[in-house]
Amino acid sequence: MGLFSPQIDLKKMVPLCRQLATTHDAGIPIVRALDVVGRQQKDRQVREMLIKMNDSIKDGSSLAEAARAQSRLLPTFFIELIASGERGGKLDVMLRDLAQYFEDRLAMQRQITRAMTYPIIQLMFAWFCGTFALRLIPKVTAGIAGKGEPFDLMAYFREYAIFQAQAMLVFATVFAVCVVLSRLGYFGYVWGFFATKVWPLSTVTKKFGLARFFRSMSLLIGSGLRIDHCVESSAAVTANPYMQKDLVKAIPLIRDGCTLVEAFTASRYLTPTAREMIHIGEISGQLETALRKVSQYHLDEATHAVNIATKVFSVLIGLAMAGLVGYIIITFYMRLYGGMFDALGV
Repeated sequence: MGLFSPQIDLKKMVPLCRQLATTHDAGIPIVRALDVVGRQQKDRQVREMLIKMNDSIKDGSSLAEAARAQSRLLPTFFIELIASGERGGKLDVMLRDLAQYFEDRLAMQRQITRAMTYPIIQLMFAWFCGTFALRLIPKVTAGIAGKGEPFDLMAYFREYAIFQAQAMLVFATVFAVCVVLSRLGYFGYVWGFFATKVWPLSTVTKKFGLARFFRSMSLLIGSGLRIDHCVESSAAVTANPYMQKDLVKAIPLIRDGCTLVEAFTASRYLTPTAREMIHIGEISGQLETALRKVSQYHLDEATHAVNIATKVFSVLIGLAMAGLVGYIIITFYMRLYGGMFDALGV
């Protein structure tokens, strides 16, 4: 389970969906498939969840009902797609699409992680080296100028270790508060504000959010789910409360008989390309295909935005590091010579 959510994380959803899809394609009944896949799970909570779903089906529940009973652990999108596939007799198609969807999500997540690893390492290096040097300068210059006690390197290392321990404690406390707020459902609004308002995070967030939204819409429409329900479920997949709130405003208009293009007219997040593709899909009757293409377009745009954001962060961090080094050098010599001049009475 993830730290910030009780739901099964992507790394576990990918093999779970792929295994279920493979066993179903092999002609294994869903009850037997849940039993086989469940016994292969190393995660105890996932294994127990599949056992409970299996027991529910044996007691007469449908697969959708068994999945909804585990809504604390399973994403809403997964449950809705399973239910649609079961109703429409397309469970094999839905399982394959789910497996592909979560694989794409995992690839997207890994791409962001790879892109942000180097800037994060630079930030950590700047923190440790900067605090070490800035705290060291006053002690060294005071010792050279003959003020205070002679400089003791080992004593300074002990003092610095205590300082870092206190800093890590503060960081751990903040992190724990974020985890609690996330579990309670509040952290998404705090992070979502920065992610949608601050450049270059806003560009990346919006593009990835739209890619997930349209991919989900494509799958749900293909499963035969009503358009308004498709929009509601897909908006939740954006993982951004501000985007979700904006997108679900189209639902009342859709229920009143408006087209998707008309319903999304007031949306602040849909791009002109997305509106054009939706219009073409509705006119041609190939809405599912059009949504899948616009999802891929936004995914490519998001990938490009991540590359740009990574370069921007790298440049900013490099400039900050250069400024920090310059400040340390200037401060060191100003305090050194200032102390020496004061000692000489100059």
